[in-house]
Amino acid sequence: MLAELKAYYTSLVAPKRLPTRVVSIGDVPVGGPHPIRLQTMTTTDTLDISATVAQVIRLAEAGADYVRLTAPSLKEAEALGEIKKRVWAAGYRVPLVADIHYTPRAAEIAARLVEKVRINPGNYADKKRFEQRTYTDAEYQAELERIYERFAPLVRLCKEYGTALRIGVNHGSLSDRILNRYGDTPEGMVESAMEFLRICEAEGFYQVVISMKASNPAVMVAAYRHLVARLKAHGTVYPIHLGVTEAGDGSDGRIKSALGIESLLLDGIGDTVRVSLTEPPENELPTCRALVSFAERHRDLALDLPEPAWPTEGLTYQRWATHSVEGIGATHPAVVIADHSQNLHGLHLYGGEIVPDFAFVGKAVPNPLPTIRLIYEASTWEKVARPQDTPYFSSVEAWQQASLRHPTLNWVRLTPADLLRERLEFLEDSTVVWVVESEGPLPARALRWMRLYAAQKGYTPPFIARLTLVPPEKSPEPRPAHALAVEAACHLSPVLIDGFVEGLWLVVQQRPPAAAVRLAFDLLQAARLRIVRTDYIACPSCGRTLFNLEEVTARIRARTSHLKGLKIAIMGCIVNGPGEMADADYGYVGAGPGTIHLYRGKEIVRKNVREDEALEALIELIQADGRWTPPPEETPG
Repeated sequence: MLAELKAYYTSLVAPKRLPTRVVSIGDVPVGGPHPIRLQTMTTTDTLDISATVAQVIRLAEAGADYVRLTAPSLKEAEALGEIKKRVWAAGYRVPLVADIHYTPRAAEIAARLVEKVRINPGNYADKKRFEQRTYTDAEYQAELERIYERFAPLVRLCKEYGTALRIGVNHGSLSDRILNRYGDTPEGMVESAMEFLRICEAEGFYQVVISMKASNPAVMVAAYRHLVARLKAHGTVYPIHLGVTEAGDGSDGRIKSALGIESLLLDGIGDTVRVSLTEPPENELPTCRALVSFAERHRDLALDLPEPAWPTEGLTYQRWATHSVEGIGATHPAVVIADHSQNLHGLHLYGGEIVPDFAFVGKAVPNPLPTIRLIYEASTWEKVARPQDTPYFSSVEAWQQASLRHPTLNWVRLTPADLLRERLEFLEDSTVVWVVESEGPLPARALRWMRLYAAQKGYTPPFIARLTLVPPEKSPEPRPAHALAVEAACHLSPVLIDGFVEGLWLVVQQRPPAAAVRLAFDLLQAARLRIVRTDYIACPSCGRTLFNLEEVTARIRARTSHLKGLKIAIMGCIVNGPGEMADADYGYVGAGPGTIHLYRGKEIVRKNVREDEALEALIELIQADGRWTPPPEETPG
């Protein structure tokens, strides 16, 4: 199928917003020329009508264009009518969206009451059995006919009542049928949506929005790009809702969301967004707004550079294959460079998981010298460097003209203009790591161009992205950590999401170098280019949640955050697990009031554990598998 598709983008140097069909959702249309809409979801029990109405009103006042509510059973679906009535009576016309899993009858009730219904193709007409089987074409067609009979009644009701429909695919909950034919792939995610879309169109219904969510931003981006390519080939591009599912909380959750969502927005893809945080839903909207605002300021900025070729057309993810220079590039984890050129303070204080691989000190000479390998300006390096320290050359010319270079590792600044030279053989040098940066307002777009253009010319050397984050004008106070994390992720999303760089060199004005180092590690962790601690897949709370997600996530994080490379999923209910745990090593899933199921991968290993014992049981499970290490403070000796 990939060979039949054209690129998801029209241009990598001058992108424009993707034209999509306009869909009416109450009084707030989406797609086409309309603004990118913001969405969030209630966390109240939908049957608690008063609390739900109050939260919907707060979210509308906070700027939500749409508010989604869970309706897992007929009772919740029926309650939506009264909720909408009271919200409207209070003077708020924010469209409501019913979130449906497993229960077609609930969707059919909701379609009569609210402005939009979201269904998941993976569990609307299929039950998850994790069965492996081979379908003949005839058997597969029979399954599609069964789905048609199950889904068409909802489509007809949506058409009758003027209700919009979102076909919301989640990577972790694809049907057994899709998994057996397409695998756990972006292509399978897209085909899952297309099956349901074809039913809508067969019924003459076109008020459809589509989403492709995953907890891994790289998988999510690949799926959306593939979706756009398929919709272009199909002939109609429907509005696209963006989101990274189970992103988590704090800066980590915001970075994951920004990497996935912003990389698509900057390419012109996306008509609505939601940032799924394990926090109160009001907290999601400022980040949504920041992502949309960044895209609107930067999306249409064109590069005065030739259009590069992209061999995979961005439809498949694979980390870029480069040659290795002293353990940088190839299959090695991405590196982090601390910038102490303006501030030597803290150079000797790094420890634990946050230790940069190199520190740039410019022309300064630390005393005493730290154990970290230093990078000096080339003129200073010639005079003072230890054997392990290395030089930085501020231009290709400076490096080419230097009388003295390091025998195995040199850092050389590379700009887009350097790649427009007639001869590029200098990129083959096996001792150079190229520090790529651009002076433009969206440097990562230029950095992506540099990677692709160099490859087009036959060169794949290791690249380090250097980015300086400058505070807004007239801003004497440092930016909050969350806002800084979102800004950095937005700037770097076009290169991190595709594995186009082999390391980060960040400078954050108004912050100490150590803060930039931590941010670099956070960005690389979210992009899975370097794993330095536990990775958490935590769903946002909603009305289905069976325990306090924020508190439980914090407790689990406090006990397990030192387990480098382990992935732990924390799911509020059985709807979001085990399927939505994606590639987690372990899962902590709400089973009922006060009880938890524990998973190893997608296999349930302990059922109905009391909530007050579940964390210890999870730790015991990790210990039994030989994957537990004591936290640093507990290490003997």
